[in-house]
Order: sequence, then structure tokens, then C-alpha cells
Amino acid sequence: MSRCFVHIHRRKVVAYGHSLVLTSSRSASSIPHSHHDPLFFKPISNPLPPSSIPLQILVDQYKSSQLHSNPVQRDEKVESLVRRYRDSCCPKDADEFHLQVFKNGFVNDLFLCNTLINVYARVGDLGSARKVFDEMLLRNSVTWSCLISGYTQNRMPNEACGLFMRMVADNFMPNHYSFSSAIRACQDCGEYGLKFGMQIHGLMSKTQYCTDVTTSNVLISMYGSVVGMVDYARRVFDSIWPRNLISWNSMISVYCQRGDAISAFVIFSTVQKEVMGDRLRPNEYTFGSLISATISFVDSGLTLLKQMLSRVEKSGFSHDLYVGSALVSGFAKFGSINYAKDIFQRMSYRNAVSMNGLIIGLVRQSRGEEAVELFAEMKDSVEINLDSYVILLTAFPEFCVLEDGKRKGSEVHAYLIRTGLLNAKIAIGNGLINMYAKCGAINDASTVFRLMDNKDSVTWNSMITGLDQNEHFLDAVETFQEMRRTGLFPSNFTMISALSSSTSLGWIRVGEQLHCEGLKLGLDLDVSVSNALLALYGETGSVEECQKAFSLMLEYDQVSWNSLIGALADSESSLLEAVKNFLVMMRAGWRPNRVTFISILAAVSSLSLHALGKQIHGLVLKHNVAADTAIENALLACYGKCGDMRDCESIFSRMSNRRDEVSWNSMISGYIHNELLPKAMDMVWFMTQRGQRLDGFTFATVLSACATIATLECGMEVHGCSIRACLESDVVVGSALVDMYAKCGRIDYASRFFELMPARNLYSWNSMISGYSRHGHGRKALDLFARMKLHGPLPDHVTFVGVLSACSHVGLVNEGFRHFDSMSEVYGLAPRMEHFSCMVDLLGRAGELNKVEDFLNKMPVKPNILIWRTVLGACSRANGRNTALGRRAAEMLLEMEPRNAVNYVLLSNMYASGGKWEDVAKTRVAMRKAFVKKEAGCSWVTMKDGVHVFVAGDKSHPEKDLIYEKLKELNTKMRQAGYVPETRFALYDLEGENKEELLSYHSEKIAVAFVLTRPSKMPIRIMKNLRVCGDCHSAFKYISEIVGRQIVLRDSNRFHHFENGQCSCGDYW
Repeated sequence: MSRCFVHIHRRKVVAYGHSLVLTSSRSASSIPHSHHDPLFFKPISNPLPPSSIPLQILVDQYKSSQLHSNPVQRDEKVESLVRRYRDSCCPKDADEFHLQVFKNGFVNDLFLCNTLINVYARVGDLGSARKVFDEMLLRNSVTWSCLISGYTQNRMPNEACGLFMRMVADNFMPNHYSFSSAIRACQDCGEYGLKFGMQIHGLMSKTQYCTDVTTSNVLISMYGSVVGMVDYARRVFDSIWPRNLISWNSMISVYCQRGDAISAFVIFSTVQKEVMGDRLRPNEYTFGSLISATISFVDSGLTLLKQMLSRVEKSGFSHDLYVGSALVSGFAKFGSINYAKDIFQRMSYRNAVSMNGLIIGLVRQSRGEEAVELFAEMKDSVEINLDSYVILLTAFPEFCVLEDGKRKGSEVHAYLIRTGLLNAKIAIGNGLINMYAKCGAINDASTVFRLMDNKDSVTWNSMITGLDQNEHFLDAVETFQEMRRTGLFPSNFTMISALSSSTSLGWIRVGEQLHCEGLKLGLDLDVSVSNALLALYGETGSVEECQKAFSLMLEYDQVSWNSLIGALADSESSLLEAVKNFLVMMRAGWRPNRVTFISILAAVSSLSLHALGKQIHGLVLKHNVAADTAIENALLACYGKCGDMRDCESIFSRMSNRRDEVSWNSMISGYIHNELLPKAMDMVWFMTQRGQRLDGFTFATVLSACATIATLECGMEVHGCSIRACLESDVVVGSALVDMYAKCGRIDYASRFFELMPARNLYSWNSMISGYSRHGHGRKALDLFARMKLHGPLPDHVTFVGVLSACSHVGLVNEGFRHFDSMSEVYGLAPRMEHFSCMVDLLGRAGELNKVEDFLNKMPVKPNILIWRTVLGACSRANGRNTALGRRAAEMLLEMEPRNAVNYVLLSNMYASGGKWEDVAKTRVAMRKAFVKKEAGCSWVTMKDGVHVFVAGDKSHPEKDLIYEKLKELNTKMRQAGYVPETRFALYDLEGENKEELLSYHSEKIAVAFVLTRPSKMPIRIMKNLRVCGDCHSAFKYISEIVGRQIVLRDSNRFHHFENGQCSCGDYW
């Protein structure tokens, strides 16, 4: 726009600031329409006929002419007033100008009144401008244009639009300044303004201004400011001819603002060809828009920006403040700080904008200290604005040492308080909240928040996000609720933080309420909010809701797919769904990233789908992410669970320096899962030799393996390592130690360590209760459960398995039923199949088989294999009583598992205990026909020279002669002490002597004889893979008294501690 002032006698053109105003003095040239435009509005009042002038006006004009009878003198006075006040920006000057107009009798001079309206509009006194307008007896289109422009420039778009409507209704033809100002006002009015602006466009299309370049440029700006209206802007642009540079810049700016950088550069290419011919060149606004647009090109943006830099230098704008600031900001955002600094230093003039852009770039590169140093250097040479302080505050959380950042941030906070700038702008308070929260000083952030007088949605969002990120989840949810009570609506960022806190708290109900809130406000349409909902439902185990939320999403991103697949992979019942959705994602053209691969590999490893794991490994190689440590660890876990330790070792060897604690733990877990404990122990030793730190998970994993195979010595070695690693007091390691000692037969060690633990978790209590139960100390288990209810965590399903097993092993039937009922009545835990199995076992051991049948009939769920096997086991111990129930159980088992040898063995034992040898023979025939083979009973002991395994009648051991000699000696001494072989436990139809011989060569007796051939006074520890028979149980009581040593026998069900002729089970087992 022209910045000149042109004064032509009788017809004058005046421009103030950025607006050009056409005024006329003598010829009151109101241009009436001959008809009303139907698109617009009916006239508010009938205009004066142009030919009839009221008498009062003629009188005033006469008086005015008498004051200035000399026309030359009058014109000189008018020109003097205009020259004096035309550029005034002071309200006092405007009032003085008004006074001079009145004093000199120019109140009816159209030119001076129009100029007076312009002056009042420029100083922002629209009330006085409107008063002058209303008091004017004659107006022309310029008069209307002056006031409409004033309203628009002073951010009063509604008044501008209303005045334009009245102007058209009064039959004044708008000129291009009226049209431009009204359209600009429509742009500021939002959705309503767009509709009105389109009506103005329609009216304009019927006038000579339909292709006017000035009004068309404003139309481009209006349409471009509205989402989805870019095509309208382009149509207006295409209709302009000839176009000026503002037209091209406007269209480029619209495309840049709407993120269509490609179209912006296409326009730029065209402008170089077409405009160059008109001897016009791109200016600073052209380059500024295009430089900002390069940021949207993620891959090629930096290269394009460098090309733009060359073009800028060639055009001579490299020293321009606006272009230089845009270049600094652009290079800084791409991380090219050296380029940004170089341009910044070469700029002939710098301001806060250019400095702020460079600071933002440094902050994005986590170079907070440099950003603060730059601010300190430049604060005296540029005029710092409030935004500079807001940006400065973002630098402190990027310090290498957060405590230093917080200290520096506090100094700036104090400066803002001292200078009174703290409350000058809400954004400063918001920046302080954000700074303190990111520095970990959430209490300081809360203090700033509480002391803020004015808060906007950003304030609340910053506070809620800060609380969430600092793990003050409850405070975050409560702050969200407080925000809603103020009447403010949450943004998508606020909703994401609130959902994140609810997820961390596990509050599914609160999360569902937030979901409803999001639905009502339409926030669920935002992909990030929907992703937060997927995370909520996924991490709280609500897999169905997670799938439903995913299916309702209008669009997805990579995080959406990863959240869904991760949620399904974490649910044992939805593992196959995770695989299916992964395949759907691949078919839809999405590229999996590291998170996708980690989640799907977890699902595949849980399913033990080795072939699919290989295929996913192939995809990992194809997408070139095989060198990612997290993915390699996932592959180690997958192959380990699929039994392919060779591939595990191959991947592990290639990892070299990329190995972390998870890598080592995955290898150890793989070896243990595949029953390669020696290799697992070798790996632990290798870790220590390499200087690799053993963490709590490593110790817990190895201790769990030691517990599984009951290798006490190995477990004690690991215990020693944990002491040296200062992890003995770790609650996870401590719980694993309790479990290991309990399962390895040292219930005394387990109890002692449990009592010394500084902190206990649910697993600690469960391990100790189960340990007491397994060792036959039922009363101790129940006493510990009573302590847990008073001082420990709430019991879970595992706790009650231990409690009910304890009742079963000591025959506390009534107490067992009381605890069973308390599960649902007191703790809200629905009994699972394992709890029903414990109750069946409780009744079976107590010999109440009739009650077993009643209990089965009253069960709310259908008995499974575990229940029926427990029933059949109870019947096989009942000496032939209630074989009908046993047959029923056997029929159900053979129907469910026809190829499981255990079912046939239990049925055969039931018949044998009742002396039904024909049925025993039939069962064994059926077993052979089903091609199943009974697991051989074996016992083993761990000595200094290794593990020694024995089977019944074993003569393969190199020391067999010594063993059988010692066994013969023991049999002699036992008989002398009163031992009588219990031949009923020889489940074969043989003569009595043969049964006795058969019983004397059971594997556990051979094992104890072998241990006694070695000189030692230590307790004897024997492991057996099957349940110990009654005869061996009786014999071990005698042997413990004869040799004077404790014997600890662990069979498939429990531990037996034999000492001084007694067993810890009290013969109730």
C-alpha cells in the first residue's frame, strides 16, 4: 500500500498508515444505487434524495461561506489544518483538530470531517469518530469507508460489518477500501464472518471491483484463514489479472499456513517466471513464508532451506531482519545450529525475534547452557520482549545438570518478580510452571500455580502435565477435576495427561469417566487422545474396551497400532489377536518400528511359535533395525522360549558391546527355561568376569531356577553373590531367596531370612506361607496368614492356594472351608480352579469321599483335569473305598487326556490298593493299547562330586556293591528296631516275600543308602519325582533314628523331615 499523502483540490487522496482513504471536499459525491441489492439487506432508513438539500444545511453553508468569503484563503486554511494534523497519533491532537474544525466553521466540510474521522480512528477513539460520523449532515462513500476501516484496524470487526451493512442499505456504493476493510473484519469474526464475507464477495462480483487486485488480495487472505477454504482462495487468485507481488505473496502465505508447502513452492516457481518479466522480484515476505514452509519437509527440508539461503543471498535479503530471523529459526529447528549462528552474527540488525529463534533451536538440541549464555550476551543489545523470557524459561530444563537449571531458573523467577513482569503476561507464569515441573521441582511449580491471579487453559494443562510427569498422579487427577469446576474446557493435551495419570494409578473407572468427557467435547477425534485411551484400557487389562476404542477411531498412527498390539500381547488370552492385528497392520501398508517388533516378539515368544519368530526376525533384518539392543533382547527372549538356544547364542555373540543387563538376563532365562542350569550358572560367572553388574532380576531368575530343581548348594552360592552385590535387602531378591530356601528343603533358613527382611511384598508373604504348607507346618502357615491380614498386603489368589494347601496337609477341614468362603465374602476374590482342587484334596486326605462328591456337584464351574485328577488321587489312597467315584473321575480324565500315563497309573493304584488285580491288569492293557508309558520313578541326591540319580532296583551305579551292602545293613537294623514292610504298597499281584524284596529296592532307599556310604554328619537331602510310598515313609522314620541324622525328602507333593523316628507330616500326607 502507498505510504504517501496526496492532496488534490476538490478531489483528494489521503493515506494514513497502511490504509488508503479517498476523500472529496466540495462535491458531496454520494453514489446512490438505483435499486437495492437483493443479496444484502433492506435499507434501515430512506436516504435523502441527492437533488434535495435541507434548508439548515444551506444556511450552515452560507454562514461558512461568510466566514471565508475568499475561496483561496479558505483552501489555504483547510490545507494548513490537514498538514498539521494528518499524521497525528495523539488523542490530544485529535481533540484539538476537532476544535479547530468547529471554530473555523468547517463542521459541514466533507473533506475535513472525513479526515477527522481518520485521525480519531488512528488514535483509537472510535467513540468520537462515530459521533463525528453521526453528526455529519452529508456523507459520501469515503465517509463510510473511513469509519469502517477505523473499526477494522481497532479490532472491532462486528461494528465494521454492521456499518458496512448499513452503508449498503442506505444505497451508498462501497468502494474498494470499504470492501477491503469489511472483508478484513469478516476474517476476524470467525465462522459467522466467513458467511458474511462470502456475501460481500457476491456483491463485489457485481461491481467494477470484481477483479480489483486490492480487494482480491484481502479475499485471498480471508479464505486462506479458514480450514478447507484454500480452493476458494485459489479461485480468487486465478481471477486476478494483472497480479501484483502482494497477490503472489498472499497465495504463498495461505499455502504455507495450511501446511501445503509443495503448492507454495510451485507458486514460487511460477512467480519467478511470470513476475520476473514484469521487473518485479520476490521480497522479504515471499522469502519469509517460504523459509517457514521448509520446516514441513522432514526429509528434504534442510537441503531446501540451504537452497533458499542461496536464493536469499543472491536477492540481497540476507541482512534483512525479517528474512534473517526466519532463516535463523529454520536452521535452528533443523538442528543446524552452526548455520543459524552464522546467519545471526551476519545480520546487520538483530531483534528479539531473531534471538528467540536461535534460543529455541539451542533448546531443541538440549543445549540449554548455550541458550542462556546467548540471552545474557544479547539482552543489552536487543530490546527484550516478554516472549523472550517465556522462551528463556524453556532452556533451564535442558541443562545437563537439572539442579543447575532449576537454580538459574529461580534467579530469572526472582528477576521477574523484582521488575514486576511476573504478572504482565499469563505465558510467563505458564513458563515458570513448565520450567519447575521439568526440573523436578513440582512443589515450586504448584506454588507458582496457586499464586497466579489469572489462569488460562495452558496454565492448567502445564500444571496437570507437570504433576503427571513427576508421578504425582493423584494430584494430577484432582487438578483436572478442579479445572472442570472452574468452567474451563480441557484441551487434548490436558485430557492426555489426565488419562496418563489414571492409567498409572490403575483407575479404570476414572479413566472411563474421562473417556465420556472426551466424547462429549469431541476430543476423542484427536489421535493422541485416542492413543491415551488405548494405553489406559491396555495397561489396566481391559482388552475388549481397548479393541472397541481402536475400532471407533477415524484415523490411526503408528502409536495407535503399537498400543493395540502391545495391549493384546500383554494379555494371555489375546496373544493370537496380537499376531492377527500385526498382520492387518502390515497389509495396510504401515511400517513397523522398534516398539511394534518388541510387542509382537513378546506375543510370539509366549505362544512359542518358532517359525513365526523366524519370519519376524526376517522383517527386522529387512527394516534394518537388527542392531537395536531392545529388539535383539526381544529376539533373545523369543528364541529362548521357543527352545532355540543356538540362535540365542548366535545373536548374543553378535551383540558385543551392545549388551545390557536385559541381554544377559534373557540368556540366563533362556538356559533355565530349557533346563540348562549349568550353562545358566556359567553365564552368571561370565557376567562377573566381564565386570557386568548383576541386577535384582538376574538373581531372582537364577534363584527361581535353583528352587525349581532344588539345588540348595547352587542357591546358596547365588545368595552369597547377592550379598556381595549389596542386593540382599532388595525385596525382589529377598522374596526369591525365601522361595528358593523353602523349595530346597531349608524351611528354617527361609523363615529366618523372611523375618530379617526390611520390607516384604505380596510375593514374600506368599512364598513363606506356601513354604510352610509344603513342609507340613500347616499351623505356622495359618499363623503367618493371620499376621499378613494384620500387617501385610491384601491376600490374592496365590495366597489362598497356600492357605488351603496348609489346611489340607494338616487335616483342618472346617478351617479350610472357612478360609475358602472368606475369599469371596471378605476379599472379593472369585475362587479359581486351583482353589476348588485344594478343597477336593482337603476332603480326600481327610477320607471324606462322600463330601467330595457333594462338593463336585455344587461347584459353580465344570471340573477340569486338575479337579478330576485330584479326585482320582484321593480315591487311590482310600484303600479301595468309593471306587465308583474313582471310576467316574478316571472316565472323565481318559476322555480329556487319553494319552496321559498319570491317569492310568492312578486308576491302577486305586484298584491295587483295594486288591482288585483283574482291574489292575485291564488298566495296564488299556495303557499299552493307548501307547503310553509310565514315567519311571527316580530319586537323586546332590553330593560334592555331582548329582547321583537312582531308579528302583538300580545296579548301574559304580558303587553299587557298597550301596546294596549298606542297604542290607539298614534293613537288618530296621527289622531289629521293629520295622515291618508294608506290602500293601507293592502294587503288584505277587507273593509276600517278593513284595518285600520289591519294596526294599525303591529308589529313595537306594539313594539314602548311597549317602550313608559317605562319612558325614550333615542332613541327608533326597529328591524324588513321584509321591513317596507308605513303606518308604515308614522306613525313613526308622533310618533317621538308627543313623542319628535328619533326612529331608522332597517328593512330587511336599517335603518330609524325618528326625528321631518322626516325620514332620505327622503321618498325615
